[in-house]
Amino acid sequence: MMQNSENTEATLWERARHDDGVAFGLLFDLHQARIYRRALALMANTHDAEDVSAAAFFELWRKRRTVRLVHGSVLPWLLVTTVNLSRNSQRARSRYERVLRALPRAEAMAPPDAAALETKERLTESLQRLSAVDGALFILTTLEDVPLAEAAEVVGLKASTARMRLHRARERIRIDLHDLRPTLQPAVEGTY
Repeated sequence: MMQNSENTEATLWERARHDDGVAFGLLFDLHQARIYRRALALMANTHDAEDVSAAAFFELWRKRRTVRLVHGSVLPWLLVTTVNLSRNSQRARSRYERVLRALPRAEAMAPPDAAALETKERLTESLQRLSAVDGALFILTTLEDVPLAEAAEVVGLKASTARMRLHRARERIRIDLHDLRPTLQPAVEGTY
């Protein structure tokens, strides 16, 4: 392992416990390959093994004030943590896969209505023609049901100003989408 008494693992760990990032980096270099190999043996793929080994070192840093050496090394703690993180990751993946299996399959769902797709596309185009503030007001109040006073505060306007701008934005959108709902009459162009 290490020869120099300044760089013994116990000395490095003591320095790392006192926020010495360089010492922690040396400990990382010392144990990273072994922790990665253990994670790889426990996980399904290299990406998950990389995530688990990185998380083990993150936990070591996060808990550096309380982690104690075993026979002068943090390796046993890192190995146990790697095993626990691997198990947690596998349980999470299993839960995720169960949820995916329970979801309705695409073939069981009705295809999107062509009229609904056209409405969505045209609404998106109409919103893009509005200013950022007016578009945000419309989305927040009309599509997300946020009260006007709250939406006005979010975009940095007084409620009265927001009300006027929202009215104009709605009129512009009505004009843009007038042919999609025959019961609506287009507003006169000059009113906005």
